[in-house]
Amino acid sequence: MKAKIFDDLFVLELANNHWGMVQRGLRIVNEFATIVRFNNVRAAIKLQFRDVQSFIHKDFRDRTDIRYIQKTVATRMSDEDFVLLVNGIRQAGCIPMATPFDERSVDLCVNLGIEIIKVASSDINDWILIEKIAKTRKPVIVSTGGSSLKDIDDLVKFFGNRNIPLAINHCVAMYPTEDWQLELSQIDFLKERYPDLVIGLSTHEHNDWTSSILIAYAKGARTFERHIDIDDGQHPVSPYCSQPHQIDEWFKAWQKVREMCGGSPDQRRSISPLETDYLDRLVRGVYAKRDLPAGHALSDDDVYLAIPLQRGQISCRELLRGEVLLTPVKQDEPIMIDILDVPYAKVESLKARIYGRGL
Repeated sequence: MKAKIFDDLFVLELANNHWGMVQRGLRIVNEFATIVRFNNVRAAIKLQFRDVQSFIHKDFRDRTDIRYIQKTVATRMSDEDFVLLVNGIRQAGCIPMATPFDERSVDLCVNLGIEIIKVASSDINDWILIEKIAKTRKPVIVSTGGSSLKDIDDLVKFFGNRNIPLAINHCVAMYPTEDWQLELSQIDFLKERYPDLVIGLSTHEHNDWTSSILIAYAKGARTFERHIDIDDGQHPVSPYCSQPHQIDEWFKAWQKVREMCGGSPDQRRSISPLETDYLDRLVRGVYAKRDLPAGHALSDDDVYLAIPLQRGQISCRELLRGEVLLTPVKQDEPIMIDILDVPYAKVESLKARIYGRGL
């Protein structure tokens, strides 16, 4: 069954934008937590955990020509640093979340009480890591990225067999992603293939902070992820990262699409009295085509339909052939429910409904 923990959850990916500095990380947490609070949304702030000693081969740790290695080393933080960040996330009212990239980092997730674990799309078939994550029994979100369908199927089956809550994020692993590369119809595909899972969107586009979430929510995505950063005048903001004012715009777009989409897609919506009243004004009432005596059984030739519908008058919805008049009706007068000898005229709730509509 779908795990409620993922519903309407925003994941704000801090990644390594702390640049290895706890204070910068805490500043990011606090600035975005303010936006979260003002928009009254439910959000997790996600960190990335890597144990450099085991994650990078010792012969390559000094390779500044390999960008991924160089940035991982340059932004390295201690466990104590992450304790401060995780505590800051909790104190700010957000959910602490992390992506562990190695087995020791999974242990760190457990030690810090991380509530939700993310599996990066690059690790979707890293079964050593996945098995370690599964042993924590914590809810998991996975991004599909460029993964094969078999890899996704295998992962879904693996966590399903263990009754571990899982959400699947559609994701295009291009940083940044152009609008034409978003492939949002994959949300439809994932919802149909995995109907028992929450499907989400992890997105890296850089031109628009409203359109993709409007479309994704309407297609059924219920958890959303974006990278975040702040412009401190010293460190460059990657084009796929969202700044606080852009996340504010993103949240407000989500609120607008929820308003416009309305309630549950699994059942008929509740109809408001205002809407019912408006439609009742357009319903045709039943009028006598000629003078009709008491005891007469109505036929199509005896009546005509026209607006307005008057209070207590039967409409085209209730007219049945053979209804018998209890009293005479003059030409062009409305046929009222009280003068019909039919079973439904004795149903008080129906009579109240008919007298409560029209002019």
